[in-house]
Amino acid sequence: MPDEFAFLSALRAIATHPAAAGLADDTALLDVAAGRLVLTSDTMVESVHYRAHDPADSIGWKLAAVNLSDLAAKGAAPMGCLLNYALSGDADWDRAFLAGLNDALTRFAMPLLGGDTVAMPQGAPRSLTLAAIGQAQPNVPLRTGAHPGDTLWVTGGIGGAGFGPDGEPRDLARYLRPTPRLAEGQAIAALATAMMDVSDGLLIDARRMAEASGVAIAIDLDAIPLALPNLDPIEAATAGDDYELLFTLPAHTAPPVPATRIGTASAGIGLTLTSNGAPVPLPDKLGYQHGG
Repeated sequence: MPDEFAFLSALRAIATHPAAAGLADDTALLDVAAGRLVLTSDTMVESVHYRAHDPADSIGWKLAAVNLSDLAAKGAAPMGCLLNYALSGDADWDRAFLAGLNDALTRFAMPLLGGDTVAMPQGAPRSLTLAAIGQAQPNVPLRTGAHPGDTLWVTGGIGGAGFGPDGEPRDLARYLRPTPRLAEGQAIAALATAMMDVSDGLLIDARRMAEASGVAIAIDLDAIPLALPNLDPIEAATAGDDYELLFTLPAHTAPPVPATRIGTASAGIGLTLTSNGAPVPLPDKLGYQHGG
């Protein structure tokens, strides 16, 4: 797989949906039912979003998973995706990347419909982009919809994909191959007032929800479901790459899937923390910030 032609030939084996038309054109034609589409796109850059020595198949999986997680956060069902790929100059790496990508697209039923390839200068860091399309439900819970009186919930466990003192992910499998919460998101969407995925850290993403919704959010550190035993709640809540769902529900509403209540929304602004009923200062760093 030394060149663009060979890479596209391998890609055609994945892009089997009729809308892709064998990747013979620059566009895809996708028939959709009446309603709205959810569109999202994520780029992963070597040494920024993943480590240069991470296995190539895990990068392919993760690129699909982070986009699928965005769809999950809106309760959307995957319809298809477009891949923009910077050829690495390493045929084995490209082949492994495609294998991991195909694993994720197959498991979560998201057809590859097209995209673009480019050649990068020798030695340049790899840059990989996927854009995903989903079918929306009648209610699409944006991060702007939280109201005073709502309760705050999160799926799964927090902090497992974060890095420990040894500089390695605490749960390598979770870091390399996160699981997008598609089924949970589709079940939650009809009830949620706001929802987003936890990608950069629970605290920083909760603050983003609070700011977008114009409410104050209070989180009980003791209630955070830790992905691993003996994790410090602050370290867990500021780690990234969890890809769990953070959502608000009206008071006295129970989630339709397993989830943990971790806080409340109220009139005001910003994020506050408590432990054992007492205020806890916010850490200097709430999570991952692009460019920071």
